[in-house]
Amino acid sequence: MAGLLEALKTQVLTADGGIGTLLYSYGLESCHEEMNVVRPEIIEKIHREYIAAGADVIQTNTYGANAIKLARYGNESCVVKFNEEAVKLAKKAAADGGQYVLGTIGGIRGVRITDVTLEEILAAIREQAQVLIKGGLDGLLLETYYDLEELKETLKMLRQMTDMPIIAQVSMHEPGVLQNGMSLNNALHELASLGADIVGVNCRLGPYHTIQAFQGVELPKKAMLSAYPNASLLDIEEGRIVYVSEYDYFARAAVQLRDQGVRLIGGCCGTTPKHIAAVKKHLANLKPIEKKEEITRPTIEISEPEPSQLKPLHEKVKSERSIIVELDTPRHLEIDAFVKGAKTLYQEGADIVMMADNSLASPRVSNLAMGSILKLQHDVRVMPHITCRDRNLIGLQSHLMGLNALGLHDILAITGDPTKVGDFPGATSVYDVSSMELISLIKQLNEGISFSGKALRKKANFSVAAAFNPNVRALDRAVSRLEKKIEHGADYFISQPVYSKEKIVDIYEATKHLKAPIYIGIMPLVSFRGSEFIHYEVPGIKLSDEVLERMKACQGDKEREAKEGVSIARELLDTAVKYFNGIYLITPFLRYEMTVELLQYIKQLDKQNKGVQVNA
Repeated sequence: MAGLLEALKTQVLTADGGIGTLLYSYGLESCHEEMNVVRPEIIEKIHREYIAAGADVIQTNTYGANAIKLARYGNESCVVKFNEEAVKLAKKAAADGGQYVLGTIGGIRGVRITDVTLEEILAAIREQAQVLIKGGLDGLLLETYYDLEELKETLKMLRQMTDMPIIAQVSMHEPGVLQNGMSLNNALHELASLGADIVGVNCRLGPYHTIQAFQGVELPKKAMLSAYPNASLLDIEEGRIVYVSEYDYFARAAVQLRDQGVRLIGGCCGTTPKHIAAVKKHLANLKPIEKKEEITRPTIEISEPEPSQLKPLHEKVKSERSIIVELDTPRHLEIDAFVKGAKTLYQEGADIVMMADNSLASPRVSNLAMGSILKLQHDVRVMPHITCRDRNLIGLQSHLMGLNALGLHDILAITGDPTKVGDFPGATSVYDVSSMELISLIKQLNEGISFSGKALRKKANFSVAAAFNPNVRALDRAVSRLEKKIEHGADYFISQPVYSKEKIVDIYEATKHLKAPIYIGIMPLVSFRGSEFIHYEVPGIKLSDEVLERMKACQGDKEREAKEGVSIARELLDTAVKYFNGIYLITPFLRYEMTVELLQYIKQLDKQNKGVQVNA
């Protein structure tokens, strides 16, 4: 029998459909790759059903059979066993009919890049691929790759490991464009240049949008095309994911894919043997096309953002004093005191008024709403936090687009305190992305590209701050995290409040090599009880023993406690202004008069230190 690539030179081949779809329909919703060992008869049955439906090509049940994905089920030590059994089952099912068998390797990164490094991903895939290659298959199928970097590096590694045919398939959120904004045409041609024998698309999109995507793809000179669309767009019925698709419609779409130059056509999520039987029938006697009409691609203009009239803080702080003041929005509907405080702080010399995003997971008046009021009605420059906790990717992008439309271009991207610490401990924490991933996505908006890769017609203009917690045992690890955030696009950092002069100096020494400047956090204490609460219960903040003792000595006298809190803050500022241009003042409990006193004190210090070199 001719090899897979040889057969595709003269034939349009039909591949199988979703394995997970059938397992899901059987009520098997846990580790599908484990079924190769605990329910092998079901996996073999699925292979035989697709073969009976007319599939020329089937794939092993190994999509997630790598150590990283198997670890979710405690099966990370079963990589060799699961892959070996999968190969045996697929080859056994194909033995009589001579179908081609592909070893499937699934992408690991999705929309969120995850905390797993690319090196760890490649190590896991290498372990899996070694088993599949040893199994004597007809090729490797790399499928459902949203992250092009991951696919390219995986492809390069595998191409060094084997000369067997490799199929490299990307997945898209939008027809014809990857989530990084690259066109499908360019991505597929790049994969072909890296050694992929067949390049294509699978998952996420149904037949209609998959055809639409291929309309902009030129036939590669060094590779052939493949497509495994979903049965349709997904729907939810009684809490279960379903795909509503008519088999003949899916098959007619397969013919249109062939008309776009696709030679290997199967199915992904929602497809069944009935879909594949219909595809086989419609593709019968059709030959691959050798040429496509010249493609005219519409160009989408992405305009530049309006130039900001205010200098970005990360630029200003490199050469002069800059002060950020935080004032949390109210937990009630009376906003007059907040507006008065914000106006006063800005008038007293703060460069910007920062507002948290439901700090400590407790609901407050929206910082988007309050930011709009302050900017549009009172001409106050504002910086809202944006957390990963409260919004999924849809909400995050919508929120950011709204901020940009309002001209609120200064933001702090943070993970956000978990809901269990707040007023609604049973509420869901979303965390679709981490703070690092959110920073990257915001910078993608600055290129005029949406989270899904779609052109936004205009570039956003965000200056992105990231959080820095220096109150940890291993400061070097915290600094390493800052370096990673810089790689993701952070423009500058804002630290948690510090309560030790020695710590301020340590922070300077540990971070002076960084290109991104730091605003050092100072927060006046209000009472001894509040000090203990901050020290023992607020994540990321620790007070020194000296500070706790000084506040304890004032316990019971509210006025004295507040004065001592300001006095401690002033002493910290004596050191902070010598090492950092950026100062971040946190206002406690809307007590903005305390922050005003510190703003005035910083002015005095700068006047005294005029002519003295201050480090950014």
